[in-house]
Amino acid sequence: MRFRALKGLAGPVAALLLSVTATLPTAAQEFTRPVRMVVPFAPGGTSDILARLIAPKLSEAIGVAVVVENKPGAAGNVGADAVAKAQPDGHTLLLMDVGSLATAPSLFPNLSYNVEKDLAPVSMVMFGPYVLAVNASVPATTVPEFIAYAKANPGKLAVANSGVGALNHITAVIIAKQLGISWKNVPYKGGAAASRAVVSGESTVIINGSTATLPFVSSKQLVGLAVTGDERIAAAPGLPTFKEAGLPAADAGTWQGLLTTGGTPPAVVARLNTEVRKILADPDIAKKIADQGGVVRAGSPDDFKGWLATNIKTWGAAIAEAGIKGE
Repeated sequence: MRFRALKGLAGPVAALLLSVTATLPTAAQEFTRPVRMVVPFAPGGTSDILARLIAPKLSEAIGVAVVVENKPGAAGNVGADAVAKAQPDGHTLLLMDVGSLATAPSLFPNLSYNVEKDLAPVSMVMFGPYVLAVNASVPATTVPEFIAYAKANPGKLAVANSGVGALNHITAVIIAKQLGISWKNVPYKGGAAASRAVVSGESTVIINGSTATLPFVSSKQLVGLAVTGDERIAAAPGLPTFKEAGLPAADAGTWQGLLTTGGTPPAVVARLNTEVRKILADPDIAKKIADQGGVVRAGSPDDFKGWLATNIKTWGAAIAEAGIKGE
């Protein structure tokens, strides 16, 4: 009788064991080899700084190495394409200014990947206002002086940007159009390279993320004029906001986000989101971001997905109105 009872339980027990096993996606199962965190810009920019801040913490959390890889080119599209075409298992990540992703579909009709289908949002990371700054050779220490000089010297100023189609490029085009300014837009392989070009005098104006630009302002290598966003930032309280200074594009800035390859299992995306949000909730990490003018903006994958869809439409309309073309 006892044998028969046990035999009768064999089927249900086996089914239960199979069910439990199937619902145990442990860290070891989810992440079995080193993870690449692609930054589609040159080292030293906002995305790169954030990646090197987050990668070691994420490595501790998921139990495998997280290696930052810089893959610059085409306003972030070279690196984004590499992640879009990777194995959809969460082992290839993309950390970048996602404003460039929002503008890419409108700027590049022959884009080699689909932003909304081939990339899976994990979490927004931070918002950093843009800093408008100039080389010391520009005779301006205030926005009114800057605008007056720009209008009196058409074509003389060269505005460095992160690449054709980058959000800071589009912001510069919108500012020039609305204020009646004529200046040159010069693309570089990321915000760090653009900032360094203005420091050296190769270009003369920069509109770029605070994380990468404020250190040059603080060290007096660049002259800061204004910041985007709703309020002045603690890291540079003397700089007025664009609204205060009467500049357009006051809501522009660098939105940094983390994505992975489209088609990655939802459970893996959810695990990455959980760990990244824990990292960004660390007071030390938040302070390091705030010290450079940024604000943590962690959220759910769905929130990020909605932000991307909205901004693709919004910036698409702005790009069409301004007549901006990608290259």
